[in-house]
This record gives sequence, C-alpha cells and structure tokens, in this order.
Amino acid sequence: MSTAEQTPPADDSLHAEALQVLRSLVGDGQAQFKDGQYEAVEALVRHRRRALVVQRTGWGKSAVYFVSSLLLRARGAGPTLIVSPLLALMRDQVEVASRAGVRAVTMSSANATEWDEVRARLAEDSVDVLLISPERLNNPRFREEQLPDLVARMGLLVVDEAHCISDWGHDFRPDYRRIRDLIGRLPAVGERAVPVLATTATANERVVQDVVEQLGVQSAQEVFVLRGPLARASLQLGVLRMPNPASRLAWLISHLKDLPGSGIVYALTVSSAEDTARALAEAGYPVVAYTGRTDPEQRAQIEQDLKANRVKAVVATSALGMGFDKPDLGFVVHLGAPSSPVAYYQQVGRAGRGTDHAEVLLLPGPEDRDIWRYFATASMPDEREALAVLEALEANGTMSVPQLETAVSMKRTALELLLKVLAVDGAVVRVGGGWQRTGQPWSYDSERYQRVAEARLAEERLMLDYENTDGCRMEFLARTLDDLTAAPCGRCDTCAGPWYPTGSDTEARAAAERSLGRVGVPLEPRKSWPSGMDRLGVPVKGRIPVELQADEGRALARLSDVGWGTRLRELLHGEDAPVPQQVLDGAVKVLSAWNWEQRPIAVVAMPSRGRPQLVGSFAEGIARIGQLPHLGTLEPVHGGPTAGPGGNSAYRLGSVYGRFGVPVQLAEMLASAPDAGRHGPVLLVDDLADSRWSITEGARVLRENGAQGVLPFVLALSA
Repeated sequence: MSTAEQTPPADDSLHAEALQVLRSLVGDGQAQFKDGQYEAVEALVRHRRRALVVQRTGWGKSAVYFVSSLLLRARGAGPTLIVSPLLALMRDQVEVASRAGVRAVTMSSANATEWDEVRARLAEDSVDVLLISPERLNNPRFREEQLPDLVARMGLLVVDEAHCISDWGHDFRPDYRRIRDLIGRLPAVGERAVPVLATTATANERVVQDVVEQLGVQSAQEVFVLRGPLARASLQLGVLRMPNPASRLAWLISHLKDLPGSGIVYALTVSSAEDTARALAEAGYPVVAYTGRTDPEQRAQIEQDLKANRVKAVVATSALGMGFDKPDLGFVVHLGAPSSPVAYYQQVGRAGRGTDHAEVLLLPGPEDRDIWRYFATASMPDEREALAVLEALEANGTMSVPQLETAVSMKRTALELLLKVLAVDGAVVRVGGGWQRTGQPWSYDSERYQRVAEARLAEERLMLDYENTDGCRMEFLARTLDDLTAAPCGRCDTCAGPWYPTGSDTEARAAAERSLGRVGVPLEPRKSWPSGMDRLGVPVKGRIPVELQADEGRALARLSDVGWGTRLRELLHGEDAPVPQQVLDGAVKVLSAWNWEQRPIAVVAMPSRGRPQLVGSFAEGIARIGQLPHLGTLEPVHGGPTAGPGGNSAYRLGSVYGRFGVPVQLAEMLASAPDAGRHGPVLLVDDLADSRWSITEGARVLRENGAQGVLPFVLALSA
C-alpha cells in the first residue's frame, strides 16, 4: 500500500495537461487541483496503477476520474467504465461530464430503449465514459455481448461508492462483489495495464483494507491509497430528542421555513416519508416525497426541482443518497436515525458541499432500533432458503423467478436478492429465461454472515453513542471512519451549544396531531392469480374472474405509518383482547369517508386463530355502530388457514385456498338478501392484510355463495 506522500514528483508536462483539462471540466480558468487530486490522476495515467481514494464528499473525486479519462483517451486508450450504484448519481455524472465535453452515456433500467444506440456508439469509439450499475454486470446480454469487448478495450475502470465492495460496507449490494472478478480479468502490468480507481467518502480502516485486497487481485503492484481528512467544516451538527412522532413532525412544521435554503428531510421508511411530505405540504410548504416507490421519471424531475430550489425540501428515504450532487444544499434533517454513523455521514454529506454553512439535525425516535433490525435481517441470506432454491434449480433446470416462487416460500424481493448472492458465489447463473444451477459446489458461509451481523450490531451501538455523546459530533463521525486527524469542530451543539429551537408552536402541534391521526388507506384487490399454481395443486391461473374478486377495501393504517402504525403494532403484537374503543372510533372515521358505490348490507368476519377476540369484537363493533346485520364468521376448513407472515404469493395462496367455508345459516342469509330487499356488498373484516390472499380467498368464497360484492375492511396493512 502506498500514500500520496510516497508518490514521485509531478511530471510538469502531464501536470500542465491535466490542469488544462480540469479547468475545462469545472469551467474556471483559474482552478487548481486540491491536495491529492493530481497525485491520484498521475497514479492512474502515468503509472497505470490501481488506486483507492477516500475523501470527504465535495472534495472532487469525480474530477479525478473525468480528468484521467480524457488524458487516457488522448493517449489512445478505450472508454472508461464507471460502476455507479444509483440512477441519481449517474444522471449527475453524465450532466457534469457533458459540460466538460466528456462524451458520457449510461446503460440502466431507466434508458433500456437507448441501449442499441449506446452499443453502436461504443462500437464506433465515440464514447469516453460508460456508466452502469453493478447489477448490469449480471445482465445476460450485457455480460455476453458487451462486457468482453469492454474488457478488451477499456481504458480505465472506476468503482464509485467503493465501500459497497466490502463486506463491511453499510450497503448490502451483492453485485458489487462481482467487481473483484472483473478486476481480475484486466491486464495489470506493462503498457496494456488498465488502471482501476475506487472512490468513496465513507470507509474506515477495515473497509479500506478489504477494498485494497480486492483491488490488488492478480496484480504485483501495490495499490495506491489516498486518504484525506473527513471532517466537514461547513456542517453544523445537532441532535434533538423529542418524545414521539407527533412532536418531531410539529417541530418540522414550525421550523422548516427557518432552515437555510433548500434541503433533504430523511425518513427511515417509505410510509414515514410519504406521511411527512403530506403533512408539510398541508402546512403550506413546497415539498415532495422521494422513495423506492417513486417512478424513475418522477425521480429525475424531483432532483431537478431540488437543485433549482423550486422545493423547500425533498422528504426522502435512502433512495436519495449516494451521489446526489447539489453543492448549495442548505440542510439535512433526519426523522429517525440511520443504523450506523457511516450511513449517517454518507447522507449528511449531501449538505454544504459548496457553501460555508449548512445545518444538520438528527431527531431520533424510540422505534429506530426496530426498523434497523427489520432491514438488517431482510438483507441477509438464509441457509435453508438458499438450499431450497438450489435444489429447485437442480431438479427443474432453468427457472424464472415466478416459477421459483412456486418451489420456495420466499417473497420476490428476498428471492431476487438471494439469487444475486448465489450468483456472485458462483452457484447459479442468470441466463435468458431465468436462472440455472452452475454445478459448482456451494456452502453457506455462516462465519462471514456472522461477522457482518456482528459488525452491524457494533455500528448500531456507535450510532446510539453518537446520539448521546457529550463530545464533538463531527469529531465523533470522523474518528468512527478512522480519521485520526479530526479535532473538535467548535460549531456543533456539544461544542457551541444548541443552535436550533427546541419547541414548536400550538398550531404546528395541532396540525401534526391531525395529520398523524388521519386514518384510512386503500386496500387494492388482487386481480390475477400467481403463476404456476398447478405446481402446488391449486387449480387457478390467469386473471381472477371479476365476479369473484373483492372490491377495493380499506385499512385503518399501515403498520409502518408514523401515526397509527405504532398503536396498531402494539395491538397486533400484544395479547388477544377485544378491540379498543379508540380503534373503533378510528374505524368509524374510515367508514364515514369511504366513497363506496353501494352501502354494505352486512358484516362478516374472517376466522382468526391468533386473535379471535380482536377480529370478532371488531366485526361486532362495526355492525353495531353501522346498524348492520352481523352475519358471523367464515368457517375454517381442515384446520383453517396456515399461512404465517412472509412467504411469497404462490405459497400464501396455496396455504389458504379452499380453507374457508360459509356456514349454512350465512349462506341462506346471503341468498335471501335480494328477496328481502337488501342489495349490496358485505363488509369482510379482518385484523391484518399482509399478502392479501386470505382476504381474496374469503371474498371468492362469499361471492360464490351469493354475496353481490365484498368490501374488505382490516385494521392494518403490513406495508
């Protein structure tokens, strides 16, 4: 390993050429290289080395690889390949490159219609930089048709946000681990050596060592490492503890207007981001939500609106994270803490990149740790599930993801993540039509995953330490990233005292309570059966007949909602008991606002093994309040529903199909309703809608037995 101080003296002619390119890149005829920038360029261009640059956000890592790319192209090298994790980052990089005359293009899910044009431009050598996501390395067409030529012609490989390469990085992106194999295929010595640059702002010593090891594969040269100070002089950090979600939202409603410029409000879940954005908009702020559910086209527009200061804030999940570039971003506020100081540093680093002052405030919540646990376990592969996938592929050959869903009980997102892990491990390969077993032996690396799990727990403890420290907050973050040069900043709330107001006004508190007290979430009906149900012995396929479908229903709230979500989680995770009056009152609000085409004529309950008192009393209470007949409960058949939480659609449907029956008395009531002058749907009541297949199957049975329609009404949606 080497550092900038060990680099040979600068070559004057190369320096002059590089400086000219830099000035063109930034549009400033007086620009100079920052400390370390030229040394990194020289290592790549003159010495064709493999390099790791760890520098704070805003230092200019992209300038290093764009300047190096143009210098290498001028020397006859092929295009630069940049592996970049997010579409937002790619869009920013293409925009910056184009301003400097760098011919940059992307191949991503957002521009699939342009891939043929991109391939043609690569073939005619009119592309300087190609940006791809790490997942593109596993795309069969790209891997087989494009990558071999790129490997043969590549002038420079850039791995942006390189902490993702490491097991110890805070973002679990399995496809980043493919980059080691890609690096191993590149020439490493002589004039044909392809230089490699890895960049990140968030790497402690452990991550640095891991990345260096992977960069050095198949190379006799030491990796050039450039590490700079990570403390950010422009950021004013603070932590404000408040008792509950309503008080945190009220603080934002009161004080968002006072924060400098425009900025980002981070939330830990999609529901929290959407709820917060709605509440702030209702309070008169120009804000918008940005989450994993936001369409790609809309994301690009939101990014532009934020850059142009057309919005006061974007309320975002981590979907707006690495690489988003707005130099004058004035503030970052967190509603809930990320699970590690590394992730927190990454997100707050969006602010104050081109300004002298930006405000950064963390509003932690007691529910943060539950959310950390959920995301930590959701991203880790399970040995039993992995073996089931491999056995299914071994027995059936090539299988698509929908086909695999009928062979293993996993939700699609978890299944797709597991397939990526197995592919990186060499156990499976993605081909046209699905996935295949490679035949290579595979064993579950329990030691590795245990190390990662322990590291994440340690990071969670460090995040709590950051919240509670009585020392300098910036020094704490920098030292967590092993920057031993950090010193007290003199600006944060522990160095200089709180710089933020700690209360909120009465009107804001009332607005927050109203927003978080809002109930009623649409429950979309299932309209198609899962593929391949015949494999599970269930005789359905294609679309669910309209005459057997449920209508659009309602839930009081999602379990992840900022307001009602907490109350409902406590209710559903506690002992079975009659429904509280407060919940019934909320249900009445939902019913009164429900714009159904026909008023329901009766109430029917789903059978419940775990919470019969809760579901039964909920149905009885709704019937009493609405002055509707309570027609009882569907009968469990053969022991009743067996589906537990989780699992994919095929297995969830398979576990409930044919498991509900209509009691004779209920069937007679349904059949006689039109004769008695009662025309309309029935309310089908349950406690929780997770996969929605229990409700769908209950509705099918009721429709087959004479119900003119079925309106599902549940206490909570799982997401």
